[in-house]
Amino acid sequence: MDTQNKHLGAILDRLFRRTTMFFAFLVFILLFGIILTLFIGSLPALKAFGPSFFTSPAWNPVDVQFGGLVPIYGTIITSFIAMLIGIPVSFGVAIFITELSPAWLKRPIGVAIELLAGIPSIIYGMWGLFVFAPFFADNCQPWINDHMGNLPLIGEIFQGPAMGIGMLTAGIILAIMVIPFTSSVMRDVFEIVPGMLKESAYGLGSTTWEVVWNVVLPYTKTGVVGGIMLGLGRALGETMAVTFVIGNAHELSSSLLMPGNTISSALANEFTEAVGDVYTSSLITLGLTLFVITFIVLALAKLLLIRLAKREGTQS
Repeated sequence: MDTQNKHLGAILDRLFRRTTMFFAFLVFILLFGIILTLFIGSLPALKAFGPSFFTSPAWNPVDVQFGGLVPIYGTIITSFIAMLIGIPVSFGVAIFITELSPAWLKRPIGVAIELLAGIPSIIYGMWGLFVFAPFFADNCQPWINDHMGNLPLIGEIFQGPAMGIGMLTAGIILAIMVIPFTSSVMRDVFEIVPGMLKESAYGLGSTTWEVVWNVVLPYTKTGVVGGIMLGLGRALGETMAVTFVIGNAHELSSSLLMPGNTISSALANEFTEAVGDVYTSSLITLGLTLFVITFIVLALAKLLLIRLAKREGTQS
């Protein structure tokens, strides 16, 4: 009986190993299939325009002239604005919940963050268009024009008509959307720091900020970077909310107050109306570009973690 059980266990163990191996390789197969499909679909546009597709601001379906510079620029700028706002706010929220908040307040704040994360993106877009954009146009953009539009070197990016919609508005809406995801991940990883480490630091006379900077962050750096990458991925690929508030204009402008476009919003607005192989292929090329941008960002984040790990090993 024991021999039969061992034989059955060995069979089940091999089956389990091969099943999990299949699932692991399935991820690579799906990834390769997506890349191959996007590349094949983008060939007509790449053959028609070549590398100039990525540097041209032209987008004229009538003359069959397409360039991806405007949506690529808009994607990068709006995501940068979102992370510029979202990272410090998320960090502050996570630190307050785990280190500073009274016990009775932790749960309500945590629930509120989870509710924000569950709101559909189209709701953020509608709120941004009908509530935030008019308020921003009436109360914030005039102040930005008056006080920041005349600054040397950077004043030009804060000049423009007070329309409410534009790349800055889209970036702010994206920041509001990524904060729940990033702060939730940061909060979870901050909570796994052993209490003994923090209490030891406090016992040596460290302040709360010193404990956070010298104990909590080094211990949880991988999770923190993962949370930031999760938020950045949401910002890069967000579609509906951005489509509502960015203005959807294929115009290249140095001002953040002017309308623009992103890769996701361009695909959402035009894919169903694309006529002809070159038009459709140009949109697919934008999708491939977004894929490449995301891959590069994740690769750089991984390299950053590797360098941090090596530096820690050298110091020890």
